[in-house]
Amino acid sequence: MPPLDVESLRPAQIDAITNAERSLAAQRSDRSLVQMATGAGKTFAAVTLSYRLLKHAGFRRILFLVDRNNLGDQTAGEFSNYATPDDGRRFTEIYSVQKLQAAGMLASSDVVISTIQRVHSVLRGKDVPEGDDPQLDDWVPDEPVTVQYSPEIPPESFDLVIVDEAHRSIYGVWRGVLEYFDAHVLGLTATPGKQTFAFFRQNLVSQYTYTESVADGVNVDFDIYRIRTQVSEHGATIEAGTHVPKVDRRTRVQRIEAIDETLEYKRSQLDRAVTNVNQIRLVLETFRDRLFTEIFPGRTTVPKTLIFCKDDAHAEEVVTQVRQVFGKGNDFAAKITYQAKDPKGHLQAFRTSASLRVAVTVDMIATGTDVKPLECVFFLRDVRSAQYFEQMKGRGARTIASADFQAVTPDDGATAKTRFVIVDAVGVTEHDFVDPPLNRDRSASLEQLLKKAASLTITEPETATLASRLSALELQLTPSERAELDGVARQPLKQIARGLVDAVDPEIQQDRLTEESAAALAAGDPEPTIEDVAERMIEAAIEPLAANPELRTRILELRRQHDLIIDDVNPDVLEDAYGVVDPHRAWTVVESWFEYLTEHRDEIAAIQVLQEAKDGGARRSGVTFEQVQELADRIARPPHRWTPDILWAAYEQVAKGRVRHNARAQITDLVSLLRFTLQADDELVPYADRVSERYAGWLAQQQQAGVVFTPQQRWWLDNMATVIAHSAGIDADDLDEAPFTERGGVDGALRDLGDDAGELLNELNRELTA
Repeated sequence: MPPLDVESLRPAQIDAITNAERSLAAQRSDRSLVQMATGAGKTFAAVTLSYRLLKHAGFRRILFLVDRNNLGDQTAGEFSNYATPDDGRRFTEIYSVQKLQAAGMLASSDVVISTIQRVHSVLRGKDVPEGDDPQLDDWVPDEPVTVQYSPEIPPESFDLVIVDEAHRSIYGVWRGVLEYFDAHVLGLTATPGKQTFAFFRQNLVSQYTYTESVADGVNVDFDIYRIRTQVSEHGATIEAGTHVPKVDRRTRVQRIEAIDETLEYKRSQLDRAVTNVNQIRLVLETFRDRLFTEIFPGRTTVPKTLIFCKDDAHAEEVVTQVRQVFGKGNDFAAKITYQAKDPKGHLQAFRTSASLRVAVTVDMIATGTDVKPLECVFFLRDVRSAQYFEQMKGRGARTIASADFQAVTPDDGATAKTRFVIVDAVGVTEHDFVDPPLNRDRSASLEQLLKKAASLTITEPETATLASRLSALELQLTPSERAELDGVARQPLKQIARGLVDAVDPEIQQDRLTEESAAALAAGDPEPTIEDVAERMIEAAIEPLAANPELRTRILELRRQHDLIIDDVNPDVLEDAYGVVDPHRAWTVVESWFEYLTEHRDEIAAIQVLQEAKDGGARRSGVTFEQVQELADRIARPPHRWTPDILWAAYEQVAKGRVRHNARAQITDLVSLLRFTLQADDELVPYADRVSERYAGWLAQQQQAGVVFTPQQRWWLDNMATVIAHSAGIDADDLDEAPFTERGGVDGALRDLGDDAGELLNELNRELTA
């Protein structure tokens, strides 16, 4: 096998593919299991592996089993969109990918996509329909199936069987189908159970947890919002003789009848034996009324919301109530179940339409289906399976590019998806199998958490919360901000967040305890406790933050820049108003500016360079545009929000007679402001004016020395001076940018200025930026 091309792969995908190939090569087992968090790219990794095995390992045909037939189209799309790393062609331009319909199609197929029910049907000699068939795709036999030899699909038909959502597909009743084929079986799942591990012979080749994916920015963290009502908690009683509506489940026809005997129903019977319309309405009204104040404060558009119901009749009632409670029509909320009209069309609209905000489902979107803009997962049904709950929860975990998110969520308060919320109206999050979110202490601010990290007093829940906050911030950063922060940290912010997650992971703590206990036993030392191990792991994880005050400061600056808090609670009272610039405020700005430079002089390169130039008597400042831009970016952030214009106007009030008016200050004027503040200059002069004056003086010196420039040469020199005025310097690369490109760029400069072109450029830098 050639080396894996990792350019388009995440670390977890690289591990999964590499380890699966090693397992195949070693042949220690005929089965392998990959555990990868929902949304981490299991299918893309499987497609990459399939391509490598077909092209390089002599594999002839692969069976890809999906959990539900509607997921077959999604998987087929992954194969058709996959660009091969060799020549960029699509997977389906090289290999045939087909959904299973009949045994005869296998001869022309390289990849066959199917549900296990359809494979079983074909093995029995039956053709299967092309579209969804709930009677076939939802069928679960009462006892384990047995499979006889089929000459149409012999056991050697496939070289590899990939089982997606393996925690469900391999349930004992279908084991016979998987064991019929003489092929290696590779399972993919986010939530393996004991039965899953047993089937795959404990051969877990790769593991990537949900919390790890949050730290890596692959998924987003979640919060929980609990809604309790009296009926949903305790049930209710309907007295005998009460006239109530009754609905025929098959025809949906409603009639009014009196009940013969008193009906006392428990919470578990709600929406199965009895539907309480008032209970549904109260839950939805509470959600509506708290949505923009407590659940998604500051928002104005209903976030994409997926509501899980108990059955199709329950879903029908809920979607009707959603439309009434929110006062919206059919384009606002839709039922997406196998019994609904055009469920695939509605699902696509839910992904891409800005108008469809609420989807109501039962099982159709519970596993495997991607709806990346989804921000709210609403439980109106209880779930007893840890694996199934994690799959349902995972629908909201996907990250999405900010531009794509804003396209389907037009809301000024929603610039990026950084979290999702589980709305629990039935107590599903109170089961023991539900892990808490990373964001466990919502009352603690990021600043408080960073201070506790610096003082080494941070607790385990606070460490998890800090990891969640840093992961959410990382998703909001622009590429330049991310590069800036990673540079200060001397490592990616994701790596720091991942270290915090690992430090509070119980399994990793237990593994570390086992290692340290063995070492202590060998050395004759006392055995450590799990508390000792956790404390040491947390101290090591927060060390990059605790030992780097500049990093903590920069994190808070960027957080304030991205989070604008809107206070609509506290009224304000006018104290005074001015028609002219307030001299007191000007003094405050100037004093704060000087204090800022003093406090951060060891962090900001532009300050250091100018201070060194002043102290050493050097003529040239040496400040680059990148250093000036760094300073401009930092002072523009909260709490100061300074710009060159603001600082210049303040000095005009404070130092009258020593400041030349600047109609429109630019970034390079920060060099003049720095020199004036550091007392390197007696007069505050716009940087462009200073460069222009120095350029005129330099030309006069050249003329006195007998140097005469031609009009063509003056064009180059004049434009070089202009670039220096706007960029605090110039280098050879700038000559291949406008306006120099219109006269040939670097080649044109050499043509018109001759061999002295480089020296002239360096001389202008020295003389004009002094």
